[in-house]
Amino acid sequence: MASARKPVIVRKFSRDWFAGYVSAEFGQSKPELEFLDLTGRVVRMGWEQVKWMCYVRALPAGPADQADPERMVRRRFSLRPRTAGLWMRLTLQDGDELEGLAANDRSLVDGAGLLLTPPDTRSNTQRIYVPRQAIQTLDVLSLIGAASRKRAESPEPTGEQRDLFGGDGDSG
Repeated sequence: MASARKPVIVRKFSRDWFAGYVSAEFGQSKPELEFLDLTGRVVRMGWEQVKWMCYVRALPAGPADQADPERMVRRRFSLRPRTAGLWMRLTLQDGDELEGLAANDRSLVDGAGLLLTPPDTRSNTQRIYVPRQAIQTLDVLSLIGAASRKRAESPEPTGEQRDLFGGDGDSG
């Protein structure tokens, strides 16, 4: 069963970050993000301050994680992704660039932000939520298709066989 609260790292444009837990329905339509920090306090932050929110495997454990708690080594795909979705490149308000795969559904139009799968899924970051206010430009690089669709069937054979060599049928 999925947990009601997910571990996240919230990065602000000021380069500060906060680790904590956010509910599965964290209120994208609300004017502010609300999450539970590691001390158990409820933290409220306006969406205009949030650069991104990373859903992570593990929260920072020590001083080694202080510089890059998301542990996103790559922010661009080195090869064309194989997973289905929209391959996107985002330029954020502070000039940082980020690539990811987004689901090809209504959340691209309706949501208050984009949920992306990062280029390196083996890193600590599993998903990245970028609020719409944080995006300066967005480029769709490619539509990666789902499993190939069934091709149209060829017409039924008529039973006639064509003459391949143009002869009259007599062999001599």
